[in-house]
Amino acid sequence: MENQKPIVGDNSSHIAWHPAFVEALQMELDAYKDVLEFLPEYQLTSEQLKIDCVVIKKLKDVDIQKNIAKIFREWNLVECKSPTDNVSIADFYKVYGYACLYASFNNLPITGLTVTFIESRYPQKLIAHLKEERNYKIEETSSGVDNISGDILPIQIIDNRRLSEEENLWLKSLDNRLDSLRIKKIGIEAHRDRKSARLMAYMDVLARANPVALKEALDMSTATVEQVLEEAGWIAKWEARGEENKAITIAKNLLNLGIPLDTVVSATQLAPEKVKALYP
Repeated sequence: MENQKPIVGDNSSHIAWHPAFVEALQMELDAYKDVLEFLPEYQLTSEQLKIDCVVIKKLKDVDIQKNIAKIFREWNLVECKSPTDNVSIADFYKVYGYACLYASFNNLPITGLTVTFIESRYPQKLIAHLKEERNYKIEETSSGVDNISGDILPIQIIDNRRLSEEENLWLKSLDNRLDSLRIKKIGIEAHRDRKSARLMAYMDVLARANPVALKEALDMSTATVEQVLEEAGWIAKWEARGEENKAITIAKNLLNLGIPLDTVVSATQLAPEKVKALYP
């Protein structure tokens, strides 16, 4: 599979990557779901300062052994970048500032926080800046995970394309360069033990970012993306009220990210009128 040419989607700039990143992060840390709480799109202040996800460790003494979360303390801020973006120097200081604000507003010890950046393009300028201007040390603790030391805050940068597929299938596959073999593997894993209900935004993003690979995986070369999604069972059809609430939550997140109405309706299967009523 490593020698196969990846198939790239052509509409990545209009895809809601952040909700999918949170779902991937939850799947990666599924073994610790009872001790971790995830707060997506966490609003830091009344001025619309948001971090992509805050992961709270509910049991302080639990030792997280997962490679992407070994630095975790009690409160962990996670910032994610789409495959077409990377972590800039400005991004680093913005999120660092968010961590300080989070500690201040919630009256928390700064030593109880960590900061994680997840991206798909190695941030060479940022790494050089941190080494030369901040005298930080950068150490790759495992494939794709770079630990940054020299600050009171534990910081790490995760390059999801360099992660191990065996250990980090969900984050590594959150990409717009997947081939049909990876799509098939994700589909099998997502439907195993009914995991697909927890991966609505994730599966929708993969399909829309990799439409050619998805059609090849399902042998539906002339189908539309929506038809392929439905055939694969990746478009959710909620019937119970509780499931509808989940769909509404996802719709709100997508709308906040500026995703078009038609795309939100297709991804959530909510009535267009109901989605229109959710506009911020």
